[in-house]
Amino acid sequence: MRPPLVLDGKEIQIEERSPPPTERRRAHKWLGEKALTRYKDAESEGLELFISKVAKEKMRNHALRHADEKKEVMGLMLGWIFRSGEREYAIVRDVVTTDLDSSSVHVRFDREGFEKLFASLEESGFDYLIVGWYHSHPGHGCFMSSTDVETQQTLFGRRHHSAIVIDPVNKAVEAFFLDGGTMKARDFAVYWDEYESPYHGTSVRTRRVRSDPDGVPSAE
Repeated sequence: MRPPLVLDGKEIQIEERSPPPTERRRAHKWLGEKALTRYKDAESEGLELFISKVAKEKMRNHALRHADEKKEVMGLMLGWIFRSGEREYAIVRDVVTTDLDSSSVHVRFDREGFEKLFASLEESGFDYLIVGWYHSHPGHGCFMSSTDVETQQTLFGRRHHSAIVIDPVNKAVEAFFLDGGTMKARDFAVYWDEYESPYHGTSVRTRRVRSDPDGVPSAE
């Protein structure tokens, strides 16, 4: 069973690839007004993080599942790094997690859960790098605590590594990264593969089924 590849001190050949096109990416619906304004400005300059719709929903649903208990959750983000012109960016294709030791103010992987975590990594189905991690702050807002910063510095200290923080109670989300030892906010987009979400951002009229006088159902 292969160990997780965090890309710390290792070099890879970064492929030139265009990021997800603008028609297949959007800002996260839980971004606050300030973050949304920043996102719109960053769109023209070039984003450094793109999270798949599937990965986004897994992280959100994981946090929501334990929101009522006010328990934090966490997991790892799997993806790869690419280059577009002079800018490097990370793609998050999926996330994995395992059993957790958590409360309202702390979270870590349960010591007995690492075998399950490694199994999930093995079953990911694609070549990956661990490009960051996610965790939740139920009801406390989106920020990096001193413990979070220490985790980032120890395991995810490269520029392409990101930390997603989710507050499922207040429906808020933020991304962070280390830049020369300083923790900064990172703008990111949610993307989807072609045809994966054809109605994203639009409403679809629901078809109603009724019966005619002869009792034969018909659709409107």
